[in-house]
Amino acid sequence: MEEKSILKLENISISKDGKKILENISLKIQENEIFSILGHNGAGKSSLVYAIMGIDGYHVDSGKIYYMGDDITNMPINERAKRGIALTWQEPVRFEGVSVREYLSASSPKSSEEEFRNYMESFGLDYVSYIDRLIDDSLSGGERKRIELASVFISKPSLALLDEPDSGIDYHGIKEIQNNLANLLPKKSSIILVTHQEEIAYMGSRGAIICQGRLDDIGDIDYITSKFKNKCSRCQNA
Repeated sequence: MEEKSILKLENISISKDGKKILENISLKIQENEIFSILGHNGAGKSSLVYAIMGIDGYHVDSGKIYYMGDDITNMPINERAKRGIALTWQEPVRFEGVSVREYLSASSPKSSEEEFRNYMESFGLDYVSYIDRLIDDSLSGGERKRIELASVFISKPSLALLDEPDSGIDYHGIKEIQNNLANLLPKKSSIILVTHQEEIAYMGSRGAIICQGRLDDIGDIDYITSKFKNKCSRCQNA
């Protein structure tokens, strides 16, 4: 029996500001799957997840996006968020005057202080030290990335789109993410993990390579990471 897809992309082509970014991308993401997307900078990886999230400016020129069986190709971002799709940015955002507590409360209004503590500590943040800190330039990029990851997972998304989750995080922090990511995934939920690092891609069970706006290959994670390391690292398009 075929596994149930949480997300299906059918031959989608995406443009931004009138420029074609991605062409004829088809993918299926199964329930309870971590799926890695590998590619060099500028390949179109981030643009793909931004289009799935419905970020303004990323226009689907052709093809369809199906989420839990429904066509969401033209659905606004707030409706996609209500349905359980969440995104972390490659460069985590700053919120002047907003505390970590307020940010987590906005992501999950019904969560308790104990849940705040558990999710923060899962991403290497000491609760007492950070809960009332402001999310501004006083925090490093790595600290803001950890807070953003905690805010996404505390909302218990059905589909988490993680754009370069290791960005700005040191080796110890990356290991914490690797150890906790799957354990924080709600039942039947899935993750699309965007990266250009094979070590991060190994968090997934399957993966795909995006090259110059096209789907280069798809398969189990050992095959995809091996191809990326041995072929793509020497590619002139890198």
